[in-house]
This record gives sequence, structure tokens and C-alpha cells, in this order.
Amino acid sequence: MVSPESQATMAKHGLLRNRASLCFGDGCLFLGGVLMALLLVWSFSSFSLPPATPSQTLAASSSSSSEALPECASAATPPHQDSEESGNFYDDPELSYSFGRPVRGWDEKRLEWLRQHPSLAAASSSGGRERVLLVTGSQPAPCKNKIGDHLLLRFFKNKVDYCRLHGCDVFYNNALLQPRMFSYWAKYPVVRAAMVAHPEAEWIWWVDSDALFSDMDFELPLDRYKGHNLVVHGWQHLIYEKKSWTSINAGVFLIRNCQWSMDFMDVWAGMGPQSPEYERWGHVLRSTLADKLFPESDDQSALVYLLLTHKDRYGDKIYVESEYYFEGYWEEIVGTLPNITREHHDLERRGPQALRRRHAEKASRYYAARRAEAEAEAARRRRPFVTHFTGCQPCSGDHNQMYSGESCWDGMVKALNFADNQVLRRYGYVRPDLMDSDAVKPVPFG
Repeated sequence: MVSPESQATMAKHGLLRNRASLCFGDGCLFLGGVLMALLLVWSFSSFSLPPATPSQTLAASSSSSSEALPECASAATPPHQDSEESGNFYDDPELSYSFGRPVRGWDEKRLEWLRQHPSLAAASSSGGRERVLLVTGSQPAPCKNKIGDHLLLRFFKNKVDYCRLHGCDVFYNNALLQPRMFSYWAKYPVVRAAMVAHPEAEWIWWVDSDALFSDMDFELPLDRYKGHNLVVHGWQHLIYEKKSWTSINAGVFLIRNCQWSMDFMDVWAGMGPQSPEYERWGHVLRSTLADKLFPESDDQSALVYLLLTHKDRYGDKIYVESEYYFEGYWEEIVGTLPNITREHHDLERRGPQALRRRHAEKASRYYAARRAEAEAEAARRRRPFVTHFTGCQPCSGDHNQMYSGESCWDGMVKALNFADNQVLRRYGYVRPDLMDSDAVKPVPFG
């Protein structure tokens, strides 16, 4: 119901609307003329004035927005774009990618570069994890071993598959960047150059060409390494009690992209073949490490020596990983792969339905987590993370005489197919025989 007062008010507003409508026609004519005049003036001026640049347009837009909405100025400010207009450390003519000229203030230089590139400074989209760059490589020339190039291709494919699944970048190098740093030492110029070339990467992950990922689901436990700058696989008691040169393996390691690592690698590489003290270091290492039989300075022995003699300086920053196969010796792994395959098939039959479900490759992390939960509940062993064919040398074929070449090559085929089955399964196929790389069959539903 409408009250009399409301009716009077509505009538009053109706009268005003009628009066306004009487003037509307004349007003429209007047305003239309003014608008046409303004359009004509604007059209002529647009030919005489230079066009505004994108930066001028953006600045004008920002200025008008901030004046109109002062309480929302931060929201109206355009997001900071990646830019190098102000320059950065790459403009320094003294910057070197090589050993021999130390990098100073690297942490500050990285920080400033990341400020210029906020899109790269943000944590990667893979669950907010720190950015990791996997680096690997091989010799410049073709392999002497007739199947060497094929094996190296498959080893690299394995690394690419892992990086795709886990959001790592990858760099493959086949150039000897510093010719005087040969043999064991050739990887360190590559790692150092990668640190300079990738300031957005928090970790550089070196993986030897003859090492492969045999668990494609496992993710690096990076949170475990907070406060550490170098991660290697090994055993503390073999380092400090046995003084063994095999107490660690330097074929796979994580190194943080920071000033500490730059300085440490300068010291480490200072024991290599580019040093005038190279021969002397070989004798020092042999006399220090109980089981070292050859008088040559290699990177692995040098790292053990630095841990033994400078534990107070380096020990707290180097994490010696022994809780999982951060790097595993192939001879103790390959023979277990068929049993592990059977155990996993049994777990899939008896475990949660999610372990048997088809899924897109991009959803692999969810299913990997379900598998890890089922393995823990059933007390099943995990797949070995990394299998390293130390001593096999697939490219040259000059394998260690402790075992035959056939055992090396057969072991590689078996391990590569074991790992590749985990990838192929996401595409609907599997190799039923780990020693037969040709034959595949479709994965049955369920």
C-alpha cells in the first residue's frame, strides 16, 4: 500500500520528468552540435600531433587512475614488468663465465637481476619449489663404442623425461669449455657457466651422462637441504673414520647458486689440472686417503680431502646424503629391478584403485603421492632414485675390468627400460621384457 505522502512525492517527480522531457529535444540538438564540432577538431589535430608512445599512454593512465582513486593507488599501478633497461651484472666487462677470474658480490648481483625479472624471481609453478637446472653432457666427438651414442641418447631422454615431469630446466653440453680442465674436472666449468647463465635457478644439479633416474616419481627433498649449499651422496663414517676416496660420489650433486658455491668451486677446481700444483695435489691426496691407489688429483678425492681438512669451514654447508639413492651404484641395483617390478604390480593389484587408474601425464604428481603412501603402508621398498653406471663408460667402451662389457650394456638396457616403462605407461604402453627394447604392448584397462 502507498501512503498519501508517497503519492504526492511520486506526482511531483512525475511533473518534473514531464518538464524535463519538454526541454530534452532542444538540449539534444544543442549537445549534438557541440559533439560534432569537437569530433571535427579532434580529427584534424590527430594528423598534426605525434602519436603517444606506449610508455606515455601507460603513464597517463596511471596518473589519471591515481588521481581518481587515491585510496586504491597501489591497485591502479600497473604490475612491474620484466625489464633490463637499467642494466645489470651482464654489462660488466670483467664478468667471466670461466674459472680463473673470481665472481664477487654474486648474491647481490643475482638479487638485483631477480628484481628486474619478477616473473622469474617468483617460485616456479611446480608447487612453489625452488627452481632447479639439471646440467649434464658428453664429449664433443662421436663415441668409440658402437652403441655408445645410442646409449647416451637414451640416458639423455631419461633426464628430459624426468625434468618434464618435475618442472626442472635442463642443459646438455658437449663442448670442453676449458680444455685444461679435462677428464673428471670437465664438468665444473659447465656448472660454473650455468650458474652465471641462470641467475633464476636456485640449484644447479649435475648428473653424469651415465646416470639415470630409475624412479620417475621421486622428487628431491629440497626442504631437507635448507642451510646447505652442496649435496652429495655418501657416508659420513667413511669420510671421517675410514678416510676413503669412495666415501662420496661426485658424479651427481646439487650445488646452490650463491657466492659460497662460487668461492668453494674456485678452491675445489684449484686442485685440478689447470693448476700448476696439479701433480703435487695428486700425491697429497694419495697419501691422505687410505684406499686411493693412483697418484692423480680427481674431483672426488679432492672433495673428501676438503671435508677432512676444512670441516670447520665447509662441513656445515655440505650435506652428505645417505637416506635414499641420491646416486646409487648400478651393480647393486640392476639385479633387483625385476623383483621391484613384481612388487609394484602386486601393490597395484591389492592397493588403492588410484594406483591402477589411467591419468594424464600432467596429473602424475597426485598419483605419485598416492603410490608413496601405499608403499609406506605396505612397507614396500621404493624404486632406487638414481642408478649410476660408474666405471662402465658407455661412450668410450673402456669399462672397468672388474666386470664385463656385456654386464654393463645389459644392465643399462634393463635400467633404461625399467625407467622408461614408468613414462610409457602414461601413454598407454609398456615393455613387458626389460631386456627387449623393441616390443611394447598396450596397458590393459584397470
